[in-house]
Amino acid sequence: MFQKPPAVSSALWNSSQKGVCLSIVGFKRPQLSALRSYTIGFKFKHEQLHKDIRNRFETVVCASQNPGPNSTFEKSYPQNVDLPPILPKKKKKPYPIPLKKIQRAARKDKKLAEMGMEKPLDPPKNGLLVPELIPVAYQVLDAWKILIRGVAQLMHVIPVYGCSECSEVHVAQTGHCIQNCLGPTSAKRRSFHAWVKGSINDILIPIESYHLFDPFGRRIKHETRFEYDRIPAIVELCIQAGVDIPEYPSRRRTKPIRMIGKKVIDRGGYIEEPKPWRTASPSSLVDLDTHGAARRFPPPLSSDVPRIAQETMDAYETVRYGVTKLMKKYTVKACGYCSEVHVGPWGHNAKLCGEFKHQWRDGKHGWQDATVDEVFPSNYVWHVKDPKGPPLRSALKRFYGKAPAVVEVCLLAGAKIPEKYKPMMRLDIVIPETDETNSVA
Repeated sequence: MFQKPPAVSSALWNSSQKGVCLSIVGFKRPQLSALRSYTIGFKFKHEQLHKDIRNRFETVVCASQNPGPNSTFEKSYPQNVDLPPILPKKKKKPYPIPLKKIQRAARKDKKLAEMGMEKPLDPPKNGLLVPELIPVAYQVLDAWKILIRGVAQLMHVIPVYGCSECSEVHVAQTGHCIQNCLGPTSAKRRSFHAWVKGSINDILIPIESYHLFDPFGRRIKHETRFEYDRIPAIVELCIQAGVDIPEYPSRRRTKPIRMIGKKVIDRGGYIEEPKPWRTASPSSLVDLDTHGAARRFPPPLSSDVPRIAQETMDAYETVRYGVTKLMKKYTVKACGYCSEVHVGPWGHNAKLCGEFKHQWRDGKHGWQDATVDEVFPSNYVWHVKDPKGPPLRSALKRFYGKAPAVVEVCLLAGAKIPEKYKPMMRLDIVIPETDETNSVA
């Protein structure tokens, strides 16, 4: 028999003995200040500790009399979360994988190479496809097309502004008045933004990558970089994951590659890359790129705007979930200093990096494992509770929330957004007047 926890009431415990399921959702350790812990007697502290445990111990009673292993509970999100940090440009990005873990794997590979043993490789590290991820790649590519079409149509209805001097984007009737511009002439404007009409590239930041017929073949050199096409990184990831596009062929291996350490000892030979897209019609590829999307799709009817917004929101979630799932298996590299992304087992050798200390590296990129936000950026913008109200001000900046640009556009167009975005939007915070900010704790 299990003993009754001290924080659970007798009524709940007796009901659990009759078949009602008790599930612990969360336990928060009580935090006692240093002043109280050293100035109050031990007896009072002991009583206060149990009192805080009872108050903070949360339980949820399952209504089913016969709960099974498939009983699910709704996931709870925090009330408010901090805004995403802005990484400094004069410093390398942090490694997504801990450095000690990378060094441990490198020592293991070196030890196998010294012993003359091959490195064990699983798909897709050995050049073969992962069969269960091929449908995911097709879903991501289809959702990517829907996302481009939906954002292009919604931008005819929802106004979007972009700063001509920096990368700031704002989704509202007018631009905000927050003084955070870091452009070259921001000092003359007292850090106010210079707003112009935005484009679809302000909502969906174009991240391109070189298309490779054989990711395990010859590396791209600086002199041969113009021999390769630049396509969206999401499209290239889907192609390497199994999507067949005649204009962008990809080598499909039937035998795995073999490696000893970092050296490929058997890649099945080199195959000349076919180039059928030179004679193909480019009209079949325009749906994969954001270029000229606003001209391709006309403004929607007012009655169709909520439906398009919801389809766009669902497509955005599908793309983000699918890219996250694909990147757990397929290798994507990103520069630790700039926004360059390369889909493949190792980065290219094009000397195009112009960020921090690029002279020391002769323009070469500092490759490291990429994150989802580097392949599919969220592009956070300020959330506006009242689009037709007064513009946002710098004095109230700490009371405003943020959301991804696509989520903000779909929300203003009438879509229902997922719960996970609401804590960062700070919907439960009442924005005070300017003269009341000094009285707010």
